[in-house]
Amino acid sequence: MPRTHRPENPRVLWHLVSFALVFGCWEIAGRWPISVAFPPFSQTVLALLRMLADGSLPKAYLSTLQPLVIGVILCGIAGIGFGIGMGLSRAVEWFTLPVFIILQAAPMAAIIPLITYIYGIGLTAKVLAVVFLAAPVVVMNSYKGIRNTNPSLIQMCRAFLGTRSQEVVKIILPHAGALIFAGLRLGLAMGFIGVVIAELLITPTGIGDLITYHSSVADYPEMFAAVASIILIASLTIHGLERLERRLFPPELRGSS
Repeated sequence: MPRTHRPENPRVLWHLVSFALVFGCWEIAGRWPISVAFPPFSQTVLALLRMLADGSLPKAYLSTLQPLVIGVILCGIAGIGFGIGMGLSRAVEWFTLPVFIILQAAPMAAIIPLITYIYGIGLTAKVLAVVFLAAPVVVMNSYKGIRNTNPSLIQMCRAFLGTRSQEVVKIILPHAGALIFAGLRLGLAMGFIGVVIAELLITPTGIGDLITYHSSVADYPEMFAAVASIILIASLTIHGLERLERRLFPPELRGSS
């Protein structure tokens, strides 16, 4: 029987259809109009191109990405360290696990005024906003990755008289790598949320300044373009990290996460 031709990647087609449907509905809703403050998709795209052309958007991101990068690096170093320590040591787990559980459940909008009161409205406050949102995710994923190591592998290492350091370096950490990387990816996603909230509530700088300014002068296409740009950059970054994760770790390790 002749083989029927099937699309090589039907997911791409469905993604394109989904985007076309969303943007089409956005265009129709903006031209209805549902609200004066809700511009059509076409006007938002034109506003985005204007902000790119006049340099206001790239300049804003130079300010926004600084606390985001610093905060994510701090979470990557300290957060993974705390998570591994909690997973390997019951004493460290007993002292630190409740703290990160509380941070994970705490409402960020209530913490930011406290950060502002203590550290002012500078770079430090925005970095801390990123850390407070991203750190619990990074720590808890690293902790769970260590604790979810296959017991059979650990028993095999001990049966061959492997030392504790060999058990950690050759068995536990490689097995937990996928979940630790997933924690970094999710932590970066939370970091984007943290930096935007910080720029909206602490001090109007960067992309938060663009959103606040254009909203105050009723330039709604520019406001929506600024919001859409941060969503687009965050989505592309997270998607890129997800693809990298699939290349680095086999499905069985990613499945355990």
